[in-house]
Amino acid sequence: MTATARNHFAPGARLSERLRARFVGQVRSVFNDASQGEVPVVPSDHALYPRGSVIWRVHGDVATMMVGGVAALLLQMLHPAALAGVWDHSHFRNDMQGRLRRTARFIAKTTYAEKTEAEAAIARVRQVHDHVRGTLPDGTPYSANDPELLAWVHVCEALCFLDAWRAFGEPGISRRDQDAYFAQAALVARALGADPVPESRAEAEALIRRFRPALRAETRTREVARMVLDQPALSRAMAPMQAVTMQAAIGILPRWAQDLHGLHPAPLTRHANSAATWAMAGTLRWAFRRR
Repeated sequence: MTATARNHFAPGARLSERLRARFVGQVRSVFNDASQGEVPVVPSDHALYPRGSVIWRVHGDVATMMVGGVAALLLQMLHPAALAGVWDHSHFRNDMQGRLRRTARFIAKTTYAEKTEAEAAIARVRQVHDHVRGTLPDGTPYSANDPELLAWVHVCEALCFLDAWRAFGEPGISRRDQDAYFAQAALVARALGADPVPESRAEAEALIRRFRPALRAETRTREVARMVLDQPALSRAMAPMQAVTMQAAIGILPRWAQDLHGLHPAPLTRHANSAATWAMAGTLRWAFRRR
């Protein structure tokens, strides 16, 4: 290419780079609160898990983690005690974005940050859990430190993160790698006090089946679900991506969970949204790969 040609295309290239940088910045604002001095977590060679591990691969994809995170919330809230913990002890009504951001940063820190930073994040969550206790509407006491409740929260997250990755990242991921993911994720779950903790996909699915008789949807469940799905986007530019994310999250839920929530996307809508999610994921991977 001649110098003249390079000069001719340079402005377009610079504009493309500025647009990409702005896009990446907007996405990062979903996970990092700049007003609090938060910056993206820096991957460490001394993290809880080694570079190249399956959990690094699954948790490293922005698009599928957003989809999986929303799906996990929708699944978790079907447990009465998990719902009560959010309803009674969270400011989600005024800060849904903040709650999602804190969960995302916890996942990032415990996956990629230096081991001592990950352990500090786990300790902070355990301290918060010490104060989350109460009574369900039927009089049953609950506590965020209940090992079985922690197990429910964990298995929902692990299964949804992995299923989002399978659906929109790596459809051909082997069963061996899926089992490795659960075995690796078990490390943080146990550190938080969860028990039992699945170490394979089969164990995770069995644990979900064990919890199913206790799951239900009520007025409060639907209100929280509506707040998750209808939360305003951080910017007009982010609105289409957020809409795709929410529909994709509903799409990867088990059918019985969709039934409980009363969320049933039409087949044509489901296929169209799957294509849109793949497009969104491709755009995010392109943008972040160039950083």
